[in-house]
Amino acid sequence: MKKAQIILASASPRRRELLDQIGIAYEVWPVDIDETPNANEAPADYARRIAAEKSAACHRLALHKDLPVLAADTAVVLNGRIMGKPKDRADALAMLRQLSGQTHRVLSAVSLRGRTHGEALSVTEVTFRTLSEPEMLTYWATTEPADKAGSYAIQGLGSVFVQSIAGSFSGVVGLPLFETAELLLQQGIQVLHE
Repeated sequence: MKKAQIILASASPRRRELLDQIGIAYEVWPVDIDETPNANEAPADYARRIAAEKSAACHRLALHKDLPVLAADTAVVLNGRIMGKPKDRADALAMLRQLSGQTHRVLSAVSLRGRTHGEALSVTEVTFRTLSEPEMLTYWATTEPADKAGSYAIQGLGSVFVQSIAGSFSGVVGLPLFETAELLLQQGIQVLHE
């Protein structure tokens, strides 16, 4: 097994899968911080702040101070409003109704804290086709949307709702790989090397 190159400050299985995809070895050290948006905070500022706070909190706790800490935050935004994880079925259905037939933005901020602190933000536009009430109810019954921002998973069954995407697929999943690779390189970690 490859020696860990970074610490991942997240319990997200999707972020682990994306790091596995590009061959980065990591240790998982999730942190729990208050993710409440500040009053009048712009969605991009919110995503960047949460990612930075996660990496800072994990870096303070890390036993391996020599390993950079990677954190990310993904926000689904419609008409300037952040759509978090649904509280319940009614909340999830309300979100899906709002996303139906609309284009929304997915903001994925990445923070890598090591010798220096690097940050990046990926912005992707996702357009949903018009959704029917029965399919939204059926989708909720699968349990997939229960813990997903915006109540859908683009890498799962929710993909059938996506008419088009302009930007980073991995960013919508939860970790934009282009930006992550750039930040890793700044810390001396190459994704592709001889």
